[in-house]
Amino acid sequence: MRRVLCLPTLLAAAWAAMFASRALAEEPPSSAPLPEIRPFLKEVRRHLRSDETLLAQYTFTEKLTEHRLDGKGQITKTKSEVFEVYPSFEPGQTYRKLVVRDGVPVPVSEREEQDRKQAIEADKQARKLASEGPNARQKREVERRRQEEAVAAEVFEVFDLSIVDRELLDGRSTILLRFEPRSDVTPSSKTGKMLKKFRGRAWIDEADHQVARIECELIDTLSFGFGIVARLKPGAQVYFERHKINDEIWLPAIAHWRGSARLFLVKGISIDAKSEYSDYRKFAVESSDNYSTEKSPN
Repeated sequence: MRRVLCLPTLLAAAWAAMFASRALAEEPPSSAPLPEIRPFLKEVRRHLRSDETLLAQYTFTEKLTEHRLDGKGQITKTKSEVFEVYPSFEPGQTYRKLVVRDGVPVPVSEREEQDRKQAIEADKQARKLASEGPNARQKREVERRRQEEAVAAEVFEVFDLSIVDRELLDGRSTILLRFEPRSDVTPSSKTGKMLKKFRGRAWIDEADHQVARIECELIDTLSFGFGIVARLKPGAQVYFERHKINDEIWLPAIAHWRGSARLFLVKGISIDAKSEYSDYRKFAVESSDNYSTEKSPN
């Protein structure tokens, strides 16, 4: 499964091109004093959850649009794909079904072939999981939570966070934070080292203490595969936006990045890529090939 961008992991590969619109409400924000930084950040940390974990509770639609750009920033090639995503907490069980390619519905025969391959893979994974023993799932959940807590801790260790202002975002009061990498901190983990290469701003919903938006900029080269697979150049911009779904849970709405990279030490490319998430439905797994959904409007 291609992992979804989220606060703790990218920030949490973080997020944000300043090209997305900001939809601020017309009425002015509250004139109340801004919250004190320490207790406010304590509540934010308490509410931090990985979007990958939250998404496993829902089916949803993901639209991926990728623009290749020339040296002047003009679009030279566009690719778009729409997926129906059926998630799973278990490794190898998430199903991303391609339903539209470049604006054209995928033929029924191709969809059926995807279903057939997924059924085979799901059966194989189910038999593998069954052979692991009764405590395997619990151990994975404990480890997942441990890693989530570790990444959340690094966010608050690596960055110097400061409150800037209060702003209305989609009609909700948010606290605008600025984050800068701390020069006196040398992270030891891969995630921490990656986080320190970004700086930017985050909008935190004041009532729910949830991340509503992040905008950040890469300030140092980010390498993948020891720099051999890809090297993302400084100046890349990342944008991430989350919405409250069904008045009960915050989930990704947009993940957008734009930047230049060098692939396999040879090919240089510039890309503007955006994922849009919609049509969230409650997802209850009953077996490897049987599920039910309950629509949750955006």
